Amino acid sequence: MAVTPLNPKASCHARSISLPSRPHPLIPEFDELLCRLRASVATSSSSSISHKLSGLRDLHDCVDNLLLLPFTQQTLTQCRQEQWVNELLDGSLRLLDICGMAMDALLQTREGAHELQSSMRRRRGSKNGISREVEIFLTSRKKVKKAIQKALRNLKGMEKDCRFSALDKDAETLSLISILRELKTATLTVFEALLSSIAGATAGSQRSSWSLVSKLMQHKRVACEEAEANISEFEKVDGALYTILGNKNKSDAVHVDNVHNEVSKLESSIQDLEEGIEFLSRRLIKTRVSLLNTLSY
Repeated sequence: MAVTPLNPKASCHARSISLPSRPHPLIPEFDELLCRLRASVATSSSSSISHKLSGLRDLHDCVDNLLLLPFTQQTLTQCRQEQWVNELLDGSLRLLDICGMAMDALLQTREGAHELQSSMRRRRGSKNGISREVEIFLTSRKKVKKAIQKALRNLKGMEKDCRFSALDKDAETLSLISILRELKTATLTVFEALLSSIAGATAGSQRSSWSLVSKLMQHKRVACEEAEANISEFEKVDGALYTILGNKNKSDAVHVDNVHNEVSKLESSIQDLEEGIEFLSRRLIKTRVSLLNTLSY
């Protein structure tokens, strides 16, 4: 796996960043928040994604305060016509678009999960199965995954934009540019984890993931605890539903009840993620407004 700014294997040593004379307290705060975010990147459960979103929100708050410093505003004003400033402004818009796409994916999945829950409650104790409802939900999920794959490709393109060579600038300006681009890269990395979590299992991992879900739902927790921590609620539900389709000719009321519980957990996770994305979206807008206000002087 390539080393990225959020790769926990990447070093978290303090960078030599200095604003005019002595480092402002916000600089070591930014470094500390970034290192915490790096350390949280290893897991992909919905609860861990919510934690990453919260950490990213704190990072944006720190940078927003940094943008209010006189030296920062002076530097941005002097560089307003330069390419890296345009990249930051363009990137902020594209990140907001990703937020909107993620919210749409969550809304579609939440609505499908609600309909599925209603069907399972109505059919409880009935001889009629829920295969049709399951197929409808999984068809909707396929559409969500297709949209997410497109968004992930766009993220890859944005990651390339974050790479830059040394600029003919003083050390303080380079430090500011480094912070702003690290923030962008951190945001892209968390968004990639978020979208991948919503998409659930990839085509190449579906069989093994569904097998894992089946084991989890049979309460074989001891051997699967570590793996369970790294599987999202979306993937658990997808796998469990494909298991139902594979056994639709068999009566398995206990299994359906377990699926009902898993879908309930998914709905709760979706609510947490929606709240996290909404808060983060507000921070992105706030940061963009701060940039535009500074550049308009």
